[in-house]
Amino acid sequence: MRIGIDVGGTNTDAVLMDGRRVVAWAKSPTTPDVTGGMLAALRALLAQAPDVTPARDISAVMIGTTHFTNAVVERKRLAPTAAVRLGAPATAALPPMVDWPDDLRAAIGGRGYLIEGGHEFDGREINPLDEKRLRELARQLTDEGIEAVSVTGVFSPVTPAHEERAAAILRDAAPGLHVTQSHEIGRVGLLERENATILNSSLVRLAGQMTQALRDALAGMQLTCPFYLSQNDGTLMNAEYAARFPVLTFSSGPTNSMRGAAFLSDVKEGIVVDIGGTTSDVGMLRHGFPREAGASVEVGGVRTNFRMPDVYSFGLGGGSLIRREPELSIGPDSVGYRLTEQALVFGGETLTASDIAVAAGLAVMGDPARVAHLDRVFAGQAVQRMRTMLETAIDRMKLAADPVPVVLVGGGHVLVGDQLAGASVVLRPANCQVANAIGAAIAQVGGEIERVYDLSAMSRTAALDAARQEAVDRARAAGAAPSSIEIVEVEEVPLTYLPSNATRIHVKAVGDLAA
Repeated sequence: MRIGIDVGGTNTDAVLMDGRRVVAWAKSPTTPDVTGGMLAALRALLAQAPDVTPARDISAVMIGTTHFTNAVVERKRLAPTAAVRLGAPATAALPPMVDWPDDLRAAIGGRGYLIEGGHEFDGREINPLDEKRLRELARQLTDEGIEAVSVTGVFSPVTPAHEERAAAILRDAAPGLHVTQSHEIGRVGLLERENATILNSSLVRLAGQMTQALRDALAGMQLTCPFYLSQNDGTLMNAEYAARFPVLTFSSGPTNSMRGAAFLSDVKEGIVVDIGGTTSDVGMLRHGFPREAGASVEVGGVRTNFRMPDVYSFGLGGGSLIRREPELSIGPDSVGYRLTEQALVFGGETLTASDIAVAAGLAVMGDPARVAHLDRVFAGQAVQRMRTMLETAIDRMKLAADPVPVVLVGGGHVLVGDQLAGASVVLRPANCQVANAIGAAIAQVGGEIERVYDLSAMSRTAALDAARQEAVDRARAAGAAPSSIEIVEVEEVPLTYLPSNATRIHVKAVGDLAA
């Protein structure tokens, strides 16, 4: 058996699965410390399965969390970080963090350093690595109390040698430093890859604290099995890997919902709408996985280029505030996790989207008598407004005018009826309320590679074979059972703007978690 947990902004969901069967599920309000809400959900979950002995019957726990995204968005709990770029004298016109919001740059100390090194796309050095300067910098950072360093080399995803050497020098000169190398995180584009690496470095201290807190909390529940964190591409990473690369958890919540929706509905190509307590996330399924964003993605006001699902989020959820004056408005503010205290149907004084759904006969929750006074015409107008918001989001995510299957999941799936413009069919599969936790529980292990190959030195077939093999090797190293690994995505883009026959190849492999 497996347990899947999704820590959202409003609720923490937990589900117990035996193979493909959902045995039990539970929801609990999210708490600021994450572990409090998670433990409450686990206790409620295991209370429904008294025959289950956690230490004996549970083989793995999979967790999705927004904790690290929230830290960046809120500019809190971030470690002072030094950004080291290997590329001088090139790239000096755009120094590290040049396009960051002032408050986020200040939150991590705003230290950027340009050092000689880096490569051209074909492996030629821009300049030899300045090892002396790196040793001096390590001592300087130690004296200033800096704990985290990001190292970004020009074209390091193609030739990582200078990044690897620089990381070794920094760790040797200052053993306490946490060093993140950009070729392990981002894609070829320099500034976006550097931004993602800096964000990761600033989160490493928090990640260490977080994974230890999760480990202690699970042990307290007699859950001594391995635990994993879900990544933003729908695959898993173990706790040790998550502590090194917390940035890979960004957007894992919407990804879990979409993977869970595909599993529950058996829809592999279509739209998923996850309506939570405060926001709705809309994304498109491609081969059962979320479609990835093709361009840079902003996180906390910073452009990044690592893998992220293409998701459109907007302020509509079960706790969204409904206002009648001066005109009808819905959200984006919400009562959030206080829905069961403040909504009218639960005895509160605040009119929410959930109250409208009950008044319109779309949902059954709380005490319907407390919304019987609402004008039917007004309730109908509010439902139509919510439907229009969803239809606009669906239309925004579609790539063609043809109608597609739409899968509604999340606790707010009751806010609209069974007809939506642009949908060939509207589905609400069983257990859709906890699709996010189910998505975490069924997650597979993945390996991914993106690299520029010089086809003047090798054939295209050899380049594709090398990329496929490296993706498979990475999936196996991450814990996938070798017999289950398959290639799910291959993308090849000729780089005609480079002065040789170069091509960028991206390959993704996934497999089931090895027993």
